Amino acid sequence: MLNCEIHGARDLRVTEAPTEPLAAHQVRVGIRAVGICGSDLHYYLHGRVGDFVIRAPLTPGHEASGQVLELGAQVQGLRVGQRVALNPSRNCGLCRFCRAGAANHCDNVHFFGSASKWPHMQGAMREQVLIDAAQCIPVPDALSYEMAAFGEPLAVALHAVNEAGPLLGQRVMVVGAGPIGALVLMAAHLAGARESIAVDIVDQPLAACACVGATQTINVARDAAALEALTEGKGQVDVCFEVSGSYAALAHCIRATRPRGTVVQVGSLHGSSEGCPLNQIMVKSLRYVGTFRFVDEYAWAVDYLSRGVLDVSPLLTQALPVEQVHAAFALAADRQQAMKVMVTF
Repeated sequence: MLNCEIHGARDLRVTEAPTEPLAAHQVRVGIRAVGICGSDLHYYLHGRVGDFVIRAPLTPGHEASGQVLELGAQVQGLRVGQRVALNPSRNCGLCRFCRAGAANHCDNVHFFGSASKWPHMQGAMREQVLIDAAQCIPVPDALSYEMAAFGEPLAVALHAVNEAGPLLGQRVMVVGAGPIGALVLMAAHLAGARESIAVDIVDQPLAACACVGATQTINVARDAAALEALTEGKGQVDVCFEVSGSYAALAHCIRATRPRGTVVQVGSLHGSSEGCPLNQIMVKSLRYVGTFRFVDEYAWAVDYLSRGVLDVSPLLTQALPVEQVHAAFALAADRQQAMKVMVTF
């Protein structure tokens, strides 16, 4: 089978890999679409994501959908030929976090396409994967493979919104208008937010956010005054989501959030915190919440996509065949052109 491997910074190879034997509890899935995520881009561009460094060839990809090819002897509830979205997270169910309902912090998690453990956890950017039956979520034939592959990033957004608390009637701001930011906006609307503001430094993602319901967009690089207006009177926003992973963006969130409002940290922070008014978290009695991956929200996400509750199609920039995987990564890295890029098999 064809297999995409990242060997180091800008060293992406398409290789032939042997198929693996199927265990009784597993499903063999033919991958049809895989989204390129920000972490995939970091592995490709830098050979690492923060402290997670590639030490052996890593197959990326954790936003995936496909078709059931073969069922293990013990598998029930699925059929050959069925379309499925793939939950990339396999949790142990036994550790203290799983038993406390926080499986996103599982001590023994296996998560597609991550170098956080040794041996690395291989991802879904290959022709076939073996996966536990419980990780396969059936989707209707009318739902395209590309749309089904949005299940994972939408789950991340739903979890972030779930962690924010009640949003009914709230004014929400999202700083960092990439794919996750846009999906957070959509999830916030679903949760009842009355107004949503998207903030970024690039026009293209802001235009995409407008297409999925943002009531206001602000390019802070060009119109700092519009953002400054949201800081008046100790802050005009009820709930802010920081999605870019930038301390400068977090500073915007802290300044714009009203006293006793909520700031949700979705992006993985990097760089220097100099100039970020962290003391205002205390002064304004802000609720500062971190959010990581998802728990039950993956099933919710696939259900919403399957029933057409949310239309994420405006966020799909292009789907390119695996033979053009290098072009796909190059496009995904260009924020002036791309929101979500997918690789197809």
